[in-house]
Amino acid sequence: MRLLRAFTVEKKPKKLLDRVRDAIRVKHYSYRTEQTYVDWIERYIRFHQLRHPAEMNVPEIQAFLTHLDVERNVAPSTQNQALSALLFPYRYVLNIELTEPIDAVRAKKE
Repeated sequence: MRLLRAFTVEKKPKKLLDRVRDAIRVKHYSYRTEQTYVDWIERYIRFHQLRHPAEMNVPEIQAFLTHLDVERNVAPSTQNQALSALLFPYRYVLNIELTEPIDAVRAKKE
């Protein structure tokens, strides 16, 4: 008689962006919104030298949004889109409440 051994397979924890994608899909956001949010989150992480968003907070979000206005001259709607994308993982993936107001240099409507 052969004995079967049970092997436990340890799953690696999902990476942040995979968890963001999962949360977006659970909320039934469009695929295009998923792509856009993930892109903004990647840019935010790269802007802060690959730091994990869990290690960052309102000052880093403000710095990134200010950079978009001052250095990149983005439209106000683009800056608002980036803000929505950056808030998503804090609220729905990391469960981190950002209690400070986000006071970045805001792009001006023309």
